[in-house]
Amino acid sequence: MVLVLGQGDRDEWDSFPSRHLVWIGVVARHNTVGAVDKSITVDPLRECMKTIMIDGHDGLLSRLPKPMREEFEQAAILGGGGECSHALWEAVNTALRAAHPELIGLLDWLIAQADPPALDSNDPADRAWQEQQDATRSLLRIAEFPHSSLAAWQRPSSRDAPYLAGLIPQPVEHSLIDHDVRAAGDAFGLFSEWQSGNEVRCDIHILQDAEGRRLEVANVNATPVESRLGTDMIYFHESTQSFVLVQYKRLDSRKRSIYVDDRLLSQIDRLEKVAQLSRSPALPSEWRMGNDPCFLKLAYWPEDTDKQPVEGLVPGMYLPVSYVRLLLNDDCTRGVQAGSQARLLGYEQVERYLINTQFIELVKHGLAGTVGTTAEELHSLVQDRIERGQSVVLAAERSRESVRARQKRTRSRGSKAKRYIHRVHNPDPLF
Repeated sequence: MVLVLGQGDRDEWDSFPSRHLVWIGVVARHNTVGAVDKSITVDPLRECMKTIMIDGHDGLLSRLPKPMREEFEQAAILGGGGECSHALWEAVNTALRAAHPELIGLLDWLIAQADPPALDSNDPADRAWQEQQDATRSLLRIAEFPHSSLAAWQRPSSRDAPYLAGLIPQPVEHSLIDHDVRAAGDAFGLFSEWQSGNEVRCDIHILQDAEGRRLEVANVNATPVESRLGTDMIYFHESTQSFVLVQYKRLDSRKRSIYVDDRLLSQIDRLEKVAQLSRSPALPSEWRMGNDPCFLKLAYWPEDTDKQPVEGLVPGMYLPVSYVRLLLNDDCTRGVQAGSQARLLGYEQVERYLINTQFIELVKHGLAGTVGTTAEELHSLVQDRIERGQSVVLAAERSRESVRARQKRTRSRGSKAKRYIHRVHNPDPLF
């Protein structure tokens, strides 16, 4: 955690200028090479909602025991910065919550990112959350909303709950509260039965930036974690009526390969039928680089994930379904299992594949995905995936921006959504 202090003007009664807390943040990178010596990167960094005095009779330091005050003073030397112990931070955290309860939501949101829970790849619930976490992070990158907007997470009370059930929303920025708040109301209108039914668990988070561009992210589970087959990620761009589907497959963390069994072959068959929802392009804006809206992501999680949380997207290879068919008909994927011929997919077998950055760039520029897919067709698709035991992480991006405006935004580094409204729909646990 990072505390940034400001210093007021000295008056005739003060021996020293009074200090106040201005910003609170989280260290994203430490000891990186900077323009001068080493530097740290703080992200996210949020301004305090009110003036919080450090010094004086009612200041924050007055709530700390003397040893803690002395340590604070050593770290907060004028003109520089310093490091404090974990014990001092805990004391400061407790004092802030007691004196300024309006900061509790912000502190919870920041702390959850500073100290995220580690997920164990050997635990079924954690494995499911790992996949849904990666899907959520991928969708944010495609839609170009900040990673921190859906990064604060704590374990849900139920092991069967979706990943989004554990997300802590960022406190709403007061400057955006009056900006079209009503537009952040109902989400996924066609999917209302998921929000009110008793057969599925659906958590929805809605992000809307200052320009009115809106990302609705839903995480839907219909089965207990022990009987769940895996995770699907679906990104739907409403303006172009285009979606992309990614089915997660876990590679062995050591061999980094997976055997192709009858279940996987049948799943590939169904993904090929999903691709038939796309029609032929009639306009230049509808052109895609191929006819593949469905991909497999063969991903692996490091073995020590129970000790060290994964940062960013997990490594893996994205394979279009038509490419998978070619691979399975080629000698490169032949392997031997228990003395019989079998097929393998993995890093030793597949020479060419898309990585995270390549896949995301294709999708956010509209170069991959279906053409002319309606919301009704998307609803039927998702319902089918849920009934088959898949966990689905679905995002719909809605905006009025033109194709040209979308391209301009995705190519510009300075036009990303930095300020946004965050709304949440969390039903009660169902399992």
